[in-house]
Amino acid sequence: MSTGELLGIEPLELKFPFELKKQISCSIQLSNKTDDHVAFKVKTTNPKKYCVRPNTGIVLPRSTCDVIVTMQAQKEAPPDMQCKDKFLLQSVKTNDGTNPKDINAEMFNKEAGHVVEECKLRVVYVSPPQPPSPVPEGSEEGSSPRASVSENGNVNSADFPTVTKAFTDRPEAKALISRLTEEKNNAVQVNNKLAQELELLKREANKSGGGVPIMFVILIGLLGIILGYLMKKT
Repeated sequence: MSTGELLGIEPLELKFPFELKKQISCSIQLSNKTDDHVAFKVKTTNPKKYCVRPNTGIVLPRSTCDVIVTMQAQKEAPPDMQCKDKFLLQSVKTNDGTNPKDINAEMFNKEAGHVVEECKLRVVYVSPPQPPSPVPEGSEEGSSPRASVSENGNVNSADFPTVTKAFTDRPEAKALISRLTEEKNNAVQVNNKLAQELELLKREANKSGGGVPIMFVILIGLLGIILGYLMKKT
């Protein structure tokens, strides 16, 4: 803010988020520090480029006034985004009954003996605000991030629980898991039954005192075939 005796001026740099082919505005706030009426006038080194509203006016005692500066749409960006444009804000005490329409250039003429305060404002171009990142399709804000997959097709281990949950929630996945679980249970039952029959045959063979019954050999073969088939399916 300026340290003038009449008006406080904020800001002293006019910052425009520069974008091509787009009008951009910023505001200046004038604060009357006195108990008098203060007249002001805004000038610029490039009047064709900027529109100032109001460019003249009266600030009432202990009150504020906003001035809007609009930069016209530009067709090309300046080199290195540097701007040499400047503004000059002049202020002077005036009579209580002065109307904004009564303001004229003679009021700001120092040679006529008027006490005129002047404040120079510079123009600065800044980068425009970046838009928020779009939410990926199929996801919702606040949901867990999707699993990342490396170039060789491997899923990142840190994201594996997310991938597993996404897969198991699908109807076809649930049906496949249910079928595999049922087949596994059936295989366990068959294996237990064959193991019991094998134990009985061993006991009968021990009681007979020698030789291996032909049924024992057949059951051993069947057991191997069944277990091999079940291992391939699971």
